[in-house]
Amino acid sequence: MAEIGFVDTTLRDGQQSLWALRMRTEMMLPALVDLDRAGLVGSEFVVPVTQFVTAVRELHEDPWEWVRAGSRLLRHTPMRMVGGSRTYFSKVPTCIERLLLSRLAEYGVRTARISDPWNDFRTITADIELLADHGVDAVVNVIYSVSPRHTLDYYRQRVTDAVAAGARRLCFKDVGGLLTPAVAHDLLPVVVRAAGSVPVEFHAHCTNGFAPFCALLAADAGIDTIHTAVPPLANGSSQPSIFSVAANLAARGHEPRVDLVPLERVRAHLFRVAEGARLPVGAPLEYDEAAVHHQVPGGMRATLRAHLAGVGMEDRLDETLEEVAQVRQELGHPIMVTPLSQFVGTQAVLNLLSGGRYREVSDEIIGYALGQWGAEAVEVMDEGVRHRILDRPRARELAVQLGAGEDEPTLAQIRAEFGEAVPDEELILRVLVGVRSAPLDLERRELLESYDGYARAHRPVMDLLGRIAAAGLPGRFTVRTDEWELEVETGEGNGG
Repeated sequence: MAEIGFVDTTLRDGQQSLWALRMRTEMMLPALVDLDRAGLVGSEFVVPVTQFVTAVRELHEDPWEWVRAGSRLLRHTPMRMVGGSRTYFSKVPTCIERLLLSRLAEYGVRTARISDPWNDFRTITADIELLADHGVDAVVNVIYSVSPRHTLDYYRQRVTDAVAAGARRLCFKDVGGLLTPAVAHDLLPVVVRAAGSVPVEFHAHCTNGFAPFCALLAADAGIDTIHTAVPPLANGSSQPSIFSVAANLAARGHEPRVDLVPLERVRAHLFRVAEGARLPVGAPLEYDEAAVHHQVPGGMRATLRAHLAGVGMEDRLDETLEEVAQVRQELGHPIMVTPLSQFVGTQAVLNLLSGGRYREVSDEIIGYALGQWGAEAVEVMDEGVRHRILDRPRARELAVQLGAGEDEPTLAQIRAEFGEAVPDEELILRVLVGVRSAPLDLERRELLESYDGYARAHRPVMDLLGRIAAAGLPGRFTVRTDEWELEVETGEGNGG
């Protein structure tokens, strides 16, 4: 059997899947030194744009604080970003993408996992080269989906295409948790053989219960790197638990290359965070056959439910999911991954709200039918539905706009618009969230640069007392737990 390495997804996909990227920087930093001691192949550290916008708009904190402080603590584990130049809902100017990549590379991010939502690798060479220009290696996702189109031959060809496009490392990505053991047994060896000498990683969500076992089948097939997370940010709609996968790999005869002892401390810390912030704990999920039909990712299902509740349709979730499945079929079975999954879900809701199918359509669906979100869409979608979408004045207006194209702004033009004196990192944030001159409304906190400055889950009281003493402030402090109480006097007159 083989040595198996691990990429940790806890603080990126784990918290994005289960906590909607709501972890504050001070919640995440204490985990990094112990993550760094575990001997991981890599740590998913940041997802530009999505994480940055969420941090500014929802948490009112500067995401660069996380990058600055976190990069000082991950000294031995390669830091990864997720996302390339074509993974955004709106187009980020190329000059800002380059500036963002440049800054992240300066902080030590050297690997990026990138996708095309159609597995169309005809143009991904440009993404790989853009990353390489900044010293960043690309791991190219081959995304799994279920439909009459997504056959063994389809994946054999798409893997071959990715290698031909210049991918030097691949990741088989099951974003919907759709892969069953029976399919994995047949498909994963096909992927590995088609990849040839290019290494393959395995990334799957536990949404439908099979990912922990499919990870073992991936190792059996010759995949040498598995993506896992540390509980409580494992399972549920996240990745499998590192603890269970490592134990099962060892029992199967493989050699898991990881030190679990420091990860036990990470687990203890994150459970304290979950309890203190009243955040959900990931747990194994039961199999749901309907999920294979509509393929709505777990996080998106929660969003759909919230949107339906907002318009008084909370009792129509099942009907909406059925409509999602129908829309997906008519649009040519796009892979339910960002941004295509959101387009399909939104159109399904519009079909129900408007009282007629495709009576109202979003600009994104019009752009989809025009090929804006992938040339393959035009090739595979139902021609009658495409005609219905494009046979309206708004579609003709957007077709003219897309045909005319837009001139890319230069960095000098953007600086003139947002302010010549704005530092690079602030400029990136302002462009991403669309704030030109108003304050960004960010909370400024002093983040200690050493892990020793944070309360550790396994010795929080001693760390707290140490911080009180180090502050050097005179006064009397009471430390109280459910079981005992301690008074501490510091400063002048107490001899210490």
